[in-house]
Amino acid sequence: MTAPAKLFITGTAGFIGFHLAKLCLERGHAVTGYDIVNDYYDPSIKEARLKILAAYPKFTFHRANLTDKEKMFSVFREEHPEIVVNLAAQAGVRYSLENPNAYVDANLVGFMNVLEACRYHDVKHLTYASTSSVYGANTNMPFSEHEGVNHPLTLYAATKKANEMMAHTYSHLFRLPTTGLRFFTVYGPWGRPDMALFLFTKNILAGKPINVFNHGKHRRDFTYVDDIVEGVYRTAIQPAKPNPDWDSNNPDPATSNAPFRIYNIGNNAKVELMDYIRVLEEKLGKKAELNLMPLQAGDVPDTFANADNLMRDTGFKPSTSVETGIGRFVDWYREYYKV
Repeated sequence: MTAPAKLFITGTAGFIGFHLAKLCLERGHAVTGYDIVNDYYDPSIKEARLKILAAYPKFTFHRANLTDKEKMFSVFREEHPEIVVNLAAQAGVRYSLENPNAYVDANLVGFMNVLEACRYHDVKHLTYASTSSVYGANTNMPFSEHEGVNHPLTLYAATKKANEMMAHTYSHLFRLPTTGLRFFTVYGPWGRPDMALFLFTKNILAGKPINVFNHGKHRRDFTYVDDIVEGVYRTAIQPAKPNPDWDSNNPDPATSNAPFRIYNIGNNAKVELMDYIRVLEEKLGKKAELNLMPLQAGDVPDTFANADNLMRDTGFKPSTSVETGIGRFVDWYREYYKV
């Protein structure tokens, strides 16, 4: 029996990277983790995630920067990964207004190094995180991968759109199979402390007001982290193939005559932000004090994913309800922070 494929996962100290690495290890894969463990948010939660992964015999970890091409190449030579999943990035929509250069370094230079490492080390498939933010000014919902995404509203979104284009060139020129995954508002246990659910929970329990942007009129396709990583896993182990029906006179942005694919991973359900907050209040057993604020620069009012392509090609579609997902997050938060 052939051993499960060996994976190289960047961003393994991060929220989604940690959950994906744990899933892959539990399914018998050897996993090489790669992460700089920076201080964009509290590094202690990143170290706690890594401590859990370190308990698995098939996990090895390299503390290094995506921008360090020589180090990355040496790790590829040492570990010989078959499948690469790039989840490391400078995240955050609003932070891109404050520190744009961080996005150029991590999301463009870093991703370039990942592409080059895959090109020169016989990688069978590169899967990488994109974002629902690439839909930008689009308002035709549910968002479809088959529509153009040429109007990003933040530099963060623009770098992720650039990743998709960079990946396509490597698929075309070097026949490197690549799959880009557009994540929709991921939440769940071990989440990022700078994200809404984390901030809301912390402030509600402390009796402090929560900032609710767009006066609570946001609608989001909230997607539970276990659904995200199942989608990532299923696409990662199934290398992208050329679309035999791709038409250069009517080009489909989600496929190509090269081994290239783009998928949405979203719950396919719009949830009002105020409803999301109400569920959180119920799970916490405490009412929130709301500080209603206007729409922030770079934010979009609504997101809503069409996940039909993911279902068609992998047999999986996210389905965890916000009631279930928020309940699990609150249970984790209370245990981790002893509140």
